[in-house]
Amino acid sequence: MGEFDLIRRFFAPLSQRRGHPDLLLAIGDDCAIERVPHDRDLVFSIDTQIEGVHFPHHYAPRRIAGRALAAATSDLAAMGATPVCFTLALTLPQAESTWLSEFAKGLAETANRFELALAGGDTTRGPLSITIQVHGTVARDRALRRSGARPGDIVAVSGTLGDAGAALDYLDVPSPGPLEDALLARYHYPAPRLELGQALAGVASSAIDISDGLTSDLGHILEASGVGASIDLDRIPLSGALKQLKGANAVQLALHAGDDYELCVTIPRQRWQDLPGSVRDQLTAIGCIEEGAGLRLSDGNGREDGASQGYDHFGKDL
Repeated sequence: MGEFDLIRRFFAPLSQRRGHPDLLLAIGDDCAIERVPHDRDLVFSIDTQIEGVHFPHHYAPRRIAGRALAAATSDLAAMGATPVCFTLALTLPQAESTWLSEFAKGLAETANRFELALAGGDTTRGPLSITIQVHGTVARDRALRRSGARPGDIVAVSGTLGDAGAALDYLDVPSPGPLEDALLARYHYPAPRLELGQALAGVASSAIDISDGLTSDLGHILEASGVGASIDLDRIPLSGALKQLKGANAVQLALHAGDDYELCVTIPRQRWQDLPGSVRDQLTAIGCIEEGAGLRLSDGNGREDGASQGYDHFGKDL
C-alpha cells in the first residue's frame, strides 16, 4: 500500500468530520487553513508517543491512537482552551491494513469525543511512533499559564493521582480483577479535563497537566512563577483501587508516577471561595504557594525537606 493510498483510505475521512468551523481547509493541499477569530488566541502543542517508551510493544492500535490524542489534548485543557483541530505524523514499520484500520477507529473515536478534526499530517517508514500537534483557541489574554502563581494561592488537583502509573504493573496480567481493571482504565483511556480548564480560564493563577508526576509538573509551575509550595501529603486524592492494591506506596505513586492527565492549578484564596460548587467539587486543595523556593512535603508524621522529581525522558524513571 502506498503512502497516498494509506492517507486516502484511513485518514482522509477523519478530516471530513469537521470538529470546528474555524478549520477552513484540511487534508488535500500543502497546508491546512485555520481561521482564528479576532477575540481569540491560538494555542497549540505537540506530543510524541514512541513504542516501548510511552506504550508497550504490541499494544492495541486502537488504544495507541486514543492515548496519543488524549495526551496531546490534555495540554489544551491545561491552557483553558477549546479544541479545534490536530495534525498527525505517523511512523510505521510497515503499512498493515488491519493495524491501520484499528488505529484509525481509535483516532476517530477520540477525535469525535473532543470535537477535533484531523487537519493534515505525514506518514513515513520507521520504528513505530506517533506525533500529534493539537490546536485550540482561548478568549484573548485569558489562557492559563505556568507563570502566575503567587504566595498565598491554593494548590489544587483534579481527580485522583497515581492510578495510571500503578497500572504499568498490570499491563501483562492475563486476567486482571476489578481493582486492577480500574487502574488499567486510567492508563488505557486518559480523560483530559477540558471543561474544567475552560471553567478556570481567567480564574486560576497558573495551571499544568500532570503528565510526568505531580512533583515534577508542580515544579514547573514553581520555577516559572519564582515561588515555592507546601503540600500536605494526607490531602492528595487517591482512588480506592490504588490504596487497596498499593498500600503505603500509593502516595509515592501519586507524587511521582506519570500519565494521570489531571490538572494541577493554583488559585487565589478569594477566587477559590467564589468558585461554583460544580467546579470546586472537581478539585482537591492539597497545599499552598509560598515565597521560599522549593517544594516542601508534610504529613502527620513530620516534614520532608524536599521532593523527588517525576518522569524525565533523559533522567531516571522513578
